[in-house]
Amino acid sequence: MDVLQVILQILLGITSLLLTLLILLHKGRGGGLSDMFGGGMSSGLSSSGVAERNLNRFTIILGITWGVVIIGLGLIMRFSSGGDS
Repeated sequence: MDVLQVILQILLGITSLLLTLLILLHKGRGGGLSDMFGGGMSSGLSSSGVAERNLNRFTIILGITWGVVIIGLGLIMRFSSGGDS
């Protein structure tokens, strides 16, 4: 169980970093932090529709993976600590 827990913790760290980066890559919809740092000025230079859709898909898949890893870690921690006492 300890090896699986370590693997899931490493996977959680990697997916958390990737998810943060992917969310920051999305183009802003206006009125948020992206406009404050000049995101509104580069609206003409934004990515194409296909690239944005692929970025959306990859972000959703990575978000689902992140959630499954958290649930798995929670279950492992709950059942491994329950047998000790």
